[in-house]
Amino acid sequence: MNLRRLPENIVNQIAAGEVVERPASAVKELVENAIDAGATKIDVVMRGGGRSLITVTDNGVGMTPEELDLCFERHATSKLPDDDLVFIQNLGFRGEAIPSIASVSRMTITSRRAGEESAWSLSVEGGKKGDVMPMGAPPGTRVEVRDIFYATPARLKFLKTERAEFGAALDVMRRLAMAYPDIAFSLADDNRVALRLNAAQGELFEAWLDRLGVIMGRDFADNAIKIDAERDGVQLSGYAGVPTFNRGNATMQFMFVNGRPVRDKLFTGAVRGAYMDLLARNRHPLLALFLELPADQVDVNVHPAKAEVRFRDSGMVRGLIVGALRHALAEHGHRASSTISGQALGAFRAESPAASLPFQSRPPSGGWARWSEPQGQAISPSLAEEGSTFQSPLTAESPPMAPASGPREVASPSSSGLEQYPLGAARSQLHETYIVSQTANGLVLVDQHAAHERLVMERMKKQLAERGVARQMLLLPEVIELDEVAANRLAERQEELAEMGLVLEPFGTGAIVVRETPAMLGDCNIRGLVQDLADDLGELDTALSLKDRIDDVCATMACHGSVRAGRRLTIEEMNALLREMEVTPHSGQCNHGRPTYVELQLGDIEKLFGRR
Repeated sequence: MNLRRLPENIVNQIAAGEVVERPASAVKELVENAIDAGATKIDVVMRGGGRSLITVTDNGVGMTPEELDLCFERHATSKLPDDDLVFIQNLGFRGEAIPSIASVSRMTITSRRAGEESAWSLSVEGGKKGDVMPMGAPPGTRVEVRDIFYATPARLKFLKTERAEFGAALDVMRRLAMAYPDIAFSLADDNRVALRLNAAQGELFEAWLDRLGVIMGRDFADNAIKIDAERDGVQLSGYAGVPTFNRGNATMQFMFVNGRPVRDKLFTGAVRGAYMDLLARNRHPLLALFLELPADQVDVNVHPAKAEVRFRDSGMVRGLIVGALRHALAEHGHRASSTISGQALGAFRAESPAASLPFQSRPPSGGWARWSEPQGQAISPSLAEEGSTFQSPLTAESPPMAPASGPREVASPSSSGLEQYPLGAARSQLHETYIVSQTANGLVLVDQHAAHERLVMERMKKQLAERGVARQMLLLPEVIELDEVAANRLAERQEELAEMGLVLEPFGTGAIVVRETPAMLGDCNIRGLVQDLADDLGELDTALSLKDRIDDVCATMACHGSVRAGRRLTIEEMNALLREMEVTPHSGQCNHGRPTYVELQLGDIEKLFGRR
């Protein structure tokens, strides 16, 4: 074999294999170029799922004829003026996107700078460039990509259905739209406009929330908590959903670093740590976080797709995310998802409300004295006469109403005025399990066991934070053999692990010795615990397994030490539980992520009875 230099078109096709995996990758690169060009409006059209046509039109600064000719050359870019890969200020910077896409498609770019008399157009087919030609077009740039991967048919065979490819492009557009609410975006295919977002107005946080509400759903906007924290020059902003507003997967979790959408293991681990004892393990919160930090503190030059980043101080970034989320969630105390009440009302409502009501919604011709008879049943005359007396207007001569039979709870004098509290004043207890509370605008149903379980859990966590984790010394220290890298990871975190109750130290090459373990874990599988810790440190750069197990034990102890369902409570005990819930963080959900209470507004209750 003879060593030789590959032809330029083959080099570009190899580069395209890294940059352009599918039509959505081309959309991402071209839209990012439009954002870097200062566009305030970006329109994308796809046909055949992007196979036959992709057009991206923007109103950015445009290009001169010389720049248009140069943009098809590999590694030609205007985004590294100082040739410094440390201080990257734009989404694109490699100069690979345009030539890579052009090498596997038929591509035409038409561009015009503001103030210029004419636009200029240049076409490239399979890497072969034509001539720059004058063209009529408005200021900005229009990129047409036809027959993508026609020059590499093998890649074309691996594409998914048109709907799947269009869906991937839609996901790309949504992510970029979240990061830039001041830009208008649209995405259309042959039949419809799948995405149309106007430029948001107002303050940044308001613009973010408006944009997130459109993309992630209005329910998210109603159940989102503002995140705004700063540490050592690193700013974390955005919104996170309350724990009771969750999903069965993590598709609604978004992270942006200096305006760049990324998928990062550190972010995944930090979110899991922040919501650790607030959600069941198979549930995931909804959130969108925006991290801003100096360019020299993050490396975005990790992969050609630019979807991965590396932080100089990953521990500080993770600590900021976990701390900011926990602080924001704690500040909102007992708040639960607003969708819970909607789900409860939905369970009440029948498919045909009018058919389920025992009485007619309007009085019959004979007045209210005549009841409508349920189908198949006859109402006795005496019962009808008795009912008519209750429905007739009250007069001075009307006999007083007889008291209801059976025992009922009566609020004590001390509960007067408690309706003004967020969770109101306790009025009764149903089935020795649920507390009924009256608020100024409706009523609240509280699951007494779930609520008290959270209160006990929070007390235990507070005690652990104040006094530390109690440790138990092993009668015989246990030596655990690991691979050398894993053992070194654990040794480097000795002090942190000791604070969590696990005392270990290196024991030769590729081994550690465990001398003490957290007392609350009891007789645990030490070898399995240490191995899981090593795996967590390798994958997520954090010791989550030990924290998980300690929190699991706390949750179990709290569950067994809480007020059980079936226990009769007095009005005073119920009100005491409500007041403690109002001042306890995360009391809107139990330790398993289920809601502890449901609030029904008076207006919603009136709708159930046809009053509205």
